[in-house]
Amino acid sequence: MAKDTFPNKAGPDKAGPDKAADEGFARRSFVTRGIAEMVPGLTRAAYKKKSPAGALLMSEWASIVGPRLAEETEPRRLSGTQLTIACSGPMAMELQHVSSTLIERINTHAGRKLVERLRFVQEPLAMPRVAGPRKLVAPEPVQGIEAGALHDALARLRAAIKGR
Repeated sequence: MAKDTFPNKAGPDKAGPDKAADEGFARRSFVTRGIAEMVPGLTRAAYKKKSPAGALLMSEWASIVGPRLAEETEPRRLSGTQLTIACSGPMAMELQHVSSTLIERINTHAGRKLVERLRFVQEPLAMPRVAGPRKLVAPEPVQGIEAGALHDALARLRAAIKGR
């Protein structure tokens, strides 16, 4: 019998271990790896779109700049060390005057030099969602519960749910 006719031997046209390495396939490794080694590869694509520092800055904007400025400004983009802030026209002028203080607040909150320049764009801000007036519904008695604090609380809860 010829040497290359054995069924369990990989022939020259079959993918053997050397052919897999030549074609760019990664060899499987059954060695235990720590999560810290895998995280950068998993998060790289997400962080290219939005940096974690930028996401933190945008989520905590009100605590960084204060409630007055947070109502009239909105961080839009952190690109390198430049932060783009959306605001109304008159507010942009005021922000230019306090920009050094604003940069200092942002960097102090971040714990490192995150922002070096501010860019102001005049754009409409997302309007805060204002809840409409609720319907007033009188509390109804709850069946199966004796009169008392629990009964009153459940009755008010039922009325509030129906009023939505």
